[in-house]
Formats: sequence, structure tokens, C-alpha cells
Amino acid sequence: MLLALDLNDARPLHEQVAASIRRAIAEGSYTPGDRLPPARDLAQALGINANTVLRALRDLRDEGLLEFRRGRGVSVAGRADGRALLVARARELLEEARRHGYGRDDLIAMLKELS
Repeated sequence: MLLALDLNDARPLHEQVAASIRRAIAEGSYTPGDRLPPARDLAQALGINANTVLRALRDLRDEGLLEFRRGRGVSVAGRADGRALLVARARELLEEARRHGYGRDDLIAMLKELS
């Protein structure tokens, strides 16, 4: 799994990790039943604290995307539906707009212009 973090991104690191894993599941890189690498390995590869990765994994478990099994690690429980993927991308778009000085209403107006 190739995860990338943007250190210029204003979102907390655990949200970035969760978004990357969510995207990998939605795009089919991981399918239901696949095991994820251990949190410690992911943290080391990303250069962040293992607790940050664990927090992201717990968030995804709470969303129903991941399943924790004692002694078996973390596996994909289900596939992210289209709405979940769009919500994740909308959040990313909103954060990007905020970095450029645009608010929610500005972004909505831009989207209305496109439709």
C-alpha cells in the first residue's frame, strides 16, 4: 500500500492516513478480507507515530471499513461505497479551498457554476 502524507496539509495526520486507506479501499487496491500491514510498519514507512496510525485505523473501523481481529491484525471489512468516497474527496476539496482563502459558500457557488 502506498500512502502519502502532505506535510503542508492542515488536516491532522490521522485524518490524512484514514483518507489514504479509505481511497485505497474504494479504488480496489484492498478488497474485503485483505489484511493491512501492521500499524507499526505503516507508521515507520510514513515516519509518524504508531498511535497516529492506530487512531486512523480505529476511525475506519468505526465507519465499518476495517475489522480488528485479535491475533490476526486488521483486515478490510467492506468496500467503501461511492458516497463515502465522494464525501472524503469533498472534505479534501473543502480543505484545499480553505487553504486558498475560499469558504464553503464560495465552493458551493463554484460547483453550481459547473452544473
